[in-house]
Amino acid sequence: MLFNSFPFIFLFLPAALLGFFLVGRRAHRLAAAWLAASSIFFYGWWNPAYVILLLASIGCNFAFGAKLARLHAAGREPRAGRLLALAVAANLLLLGYYKYTNFFLANLGKLAAAPLAAEIVLPLGISFFTFTQIAFLVDARRGEAKEYNFIHYCLFVTYFPHLIAGPILHHGEMMPQFRDRAVYRLQWENIAVGLSIFLIGLYKKTVLADGVAEYVAPAFNAAAAGAAPTLLDAWGAALAYTFQIYFDFSGYSDMAIGLSRMFGILLPLNFDSPYKAASIIDFWRRWHITLSRFLRDYLYFPLGGNRKGAARRHLNLFLTMLIGGFWHGAGWTFVCWGALHGVYLALNHGWRSACQTLNFEPERLPGWRVFARLLTFTAVVVAWVFFRATDFNAALVMLKGMAGLNGFVLPERWLRYWGAFGRWLIEHGVRFAEMSLFGGGGQVNWLWILLLVCWAFPNTQQIMAAHRPGLVSPGYAPVTPGRWTWKPNLAWLAITAGLGIYALLAITGFSEFIYFQF
Repeated sequence: MLFNSFPFIFLFLPAALLGFFLVGRRAHRLAAAWLAASSIFFYGWWNPAYVILLLASIGCNFAFGAKLARLHAAGREPRAGRLLALAVAANLLLLGYYKYTNFFLANLGKLAAAPLAAEIVLPLGISFFTFTQIAFLVDARRGEAKEYNFIHYCLFVTYFPHLIAGPILHHGEMMPQFRDRAVYRLQWENIAVGLSIFLIGLYKKTVLADGVAEYVAPAFNAAAAGAAPTLLDAWGAALAYTFQIYFDFSGYSDMAIGLSRMFGILLPLNFDSPYKAASIIDFWRRWHITLSRFLRDYLYFPLGGNRKGAARRHLNLFLTMLIGGFWHGAGWTFVCWGALHGVYLALNHGWRSACQTLNFEPERLPGWRVFARLLTFTAVVVAWVFFRATDFNAALVMLKGMAGLNGFVLPERWLRYWGAFGRWLIEHGVRFAEMSLFGGGGQVNWLWILLLVCWAFPNTQQIMAAHRPGLVSPGYAPVTPGRWTWKPNLAWLAITAGLGIYALLAITGFSEFIYFQF
């Protein structure tokens, strides 16, 4: 079931809300059970067979976590360490079987010159509910997980707003909220704030992400088929995908946060205008914040972080991003995307260290911040090419096009509007022709408008800052109000209703979120 579908919006969501608050008036534990059952139904709508897998994972991890907590309390640390290793390995084996078996078989088949394959369907959200539970296990081993109520734990894992594509939750963030009596009382402010955030996210998905998506596939598919997109074709498609994935995943995160707020439960914020970042370090503090937090706390720090010298720090950054890339998808293009961001981060940290050593402050240079933002954005766009391409060769073809090595052509229909200037361009070697991979003026308008939205407009949490739109992770800057601040008045009701109606009218068919495949 998709957030951007009529059955979800007009049937499932009202039923889940109504049942939760009606039951919550009399029995909080039953209300939590109702919400957990609703979430399991939500997951099973996609494929009922995998509900058993999800419940088995929940039951085993809850048992592991409770045992780890008892061992920690008893001071039996060596045994707790061995049990944690076993529990994490079991989770990773489950994830590896479903997510990576086909990948490894395909590569073994190429080496053996004999095709190998298995019929394994990737369960929705397995990466997210696996990482959520690994974090719980580590917290239980450290004695940081304080509550072991099975109904609350089941709700923590299955909670439908985050189950399919995040954000990745921490046990300590959610359990206190499930115990809070106020959560089980209907509060109209929560409904108004949550619905507004949800509709903003729905607009991002159905209007912006799905709208620009039509300009992505032609050039990427052509590159995969052996064609050579020209400079305009390649940059047009790469930029279109850059905005599609941002508004698609940012829209999902907004919808998840908004849905949860309707139930009175705060989810952690997951995006903070990442394309405004002036460095790759800053980008990863803004993009998919909960994943960055997970990789930092449960991978980068255990590898040694920055405690063992600059060379080891850069290696740890590279390995963390390499594994993060492979987590996103079973393919060499995802590995390359992660490795590329690992190199970016190592270079960025190296640059900062050099500036400190030389006592050089580039921020003081005129125009530095604009240059840094453009450079960061360009680096991110180049990396997204590997993320989107069907294979490594297709990515290289796209990058050749972006470098101008496949030629430069302008749409022939532009020539009739440019008159003497167009003739002057032809005289100086510029070629005009029919272009099937580039959408012309319509695509150009999409790209500059979306870039303006990303760079000049406040984000959702800034708009909603006066009403605490979500949890801010430790170590991250608190939400600051944007230029426009949402208020419960008629003006904002009209704006929100307008966005919602437009977004609903834009729902024309089945449109999955990009991160569903991870």
